[in-house]
Amino acid sequence: MVFYSFSGLIGLAILVLISSLKIVKEYERGVRFTLGKYSGIMNPGLKLVIPVLQSWQRVDIRVKAIDVPDQDAITKDNVSLKVNAVLYYKVADSKKAIIEVEHFNYAVSQLAQTTMRDVVGEVTLDELLSKRDSVSKRIREIVDKATDPWGIKVESVELKHVELPEQLKRTIGKEAEAEREKRAVIIKASGEVIAADNMAKAATTLATAPGALHLRTLQTLNDLSSDKSNTVVFAIPLEILRAMEKLKE
Repeated sequence: MVFYSFSGLIGLAILVLISSLKIVKEYERGVRFTLGKYSGIMNPGLKLVIPVLQSWQRVDIRVKAIDVPDQDAITKDNVSLKVNAVLYYKVADSKKAIIEVEHFNYAVSQLAQTTMRDVVGEVTLDELLSKRDSVSKRIREIVDKATDPWGIKVESVELKHVELPEQLKRTIGKEAEAEREKRAVIIKASGEVIAADNMAKAATTLATAPGALHLRTLQTLNDLSSDKSNTVVFAIPLEILRAMEKLKE
């Protein structure tokens, strides 16, 4: 009877010992409490947690991505739009992440949403569209500073999409089309100015150089004669006709 009792105690002790052993992985940290009080960080490896007297919480210290859902926001110039983002963060201090805030994942997500709305309200629509990196950096700085007491390090924030009202999309499209047309007209006018300038220089050269006009005429006739389908009407200058009349007299 005593033998069975002793064996039972040994078995119970082994069972308690096995249940007391905890494995902390390389990308984790354990926050241990003894009689409800913080008693240290458990680093990776095999650790002993005494049942009843001690408890612990596992903390993943890898970088995590939070999808910040669409938020209704109003820009500084009173444009209503929807904007969403993705936030990357990690736990820098496991003790603070467990003791200072409840459910730090949810807390970071909520803080990112409110901060994003506030920052969008500080800039105009043009600034939001053209300086997206600056807006993202501003959101990251605010969230990172606010989460420092929680032991959270915000790595980066990226604005994914800015959803504009349909009417505003059409207006922006018309503005872009008008801008393209303006550039096309400017380029065409510039080309015409260059062409006119070159033509004026060529006309001056033909008028001042002896025989240049006749050479140009002969060159033009030669180009036309290369195509047999062309009909050439040759105009004789009046000076030549008058000279021929004088010879007849």
